Amino acid sequence: MLNDFWVLMVERGWALALLQGGVVTMAIGLLGMSAGFVVATPLAVLRWKKVVGVSHLVDAYSIANRGVPGLLVIYLLFFGSIDWIRAVATVFGFQAGAENAYPFIIGVLAIAAISCAYSIEVIRGALEAVPRGVLEASESLALPRKVMFFKIVLPLALRLALGGINNVWQMTIKDTSLISVVGLQELMRTAAIAAGITRSPLLFYCIAAVMFFCMTALSQSLFSKVERSLNRGFRGR
Repeated sequence: MLNDFWVLMVERGWALALLQGGVVTMAIGLLGMSAGFVVATPLAVLRWKKVVGVSHLVDAYSIANRGVPGLLVIYLLFFGSIDWIRAVATVFGFQAGAENAYPFIIGVLAIAAISCAYSIEVIRGALEAVPRGVLEASESLALPRKVMFFKIVLPLALRLALGGINNVWQMTIKDTSLISVVGLQELMRTAAIAAGITRSPLLFYCIAAVMFFCMTALSQSLFSKVERSLNRGFRGR
């Protein structure tokens, strides 16, 4: 039994293939989450300040994106833009390379769009949770609004938002498994291919489950350390 497992994983190269799939999964998750967070922060500020017209558009985007399955977002992005991407790639002579990279690009964009919608609400809620007394104390010191926001309000809000951001990240890293539908060989697609070729679905899906668990457990540990660091000096936090 152990000998068969060794042959399957090492001699046939499935262990390396799964590791490569795991790297792709982490890359999509990190890039997508980072892009989504960067876009979500100013949008959340607009929602928090209730800018006329703009805040309603941001709210509509957030509700619409959170109201449909992540798989549907991926399909809409993939089939809604593939012809346009191919046309542009053909003009510049990069058709083959563009098609090879296209699933990865769509994966990052889809994960960014999904995580952005959830991050907007997390950051907006954190901004509203900043104690009113802190804002009044800042105003009493006659601090410029930009200084007050970037030096006081935003750091406090990000500290309060860390738990929610952790939840969004845990959801994001699992949602990367949906990208397999566009042909990208991330962890789940690699496991599915291996399961089909070797006819050992239970083995490879269990390995994929363990790898996902390890990624989320490591992420949880890192977030916990950052949270403890940020909570130093705050009583009862």
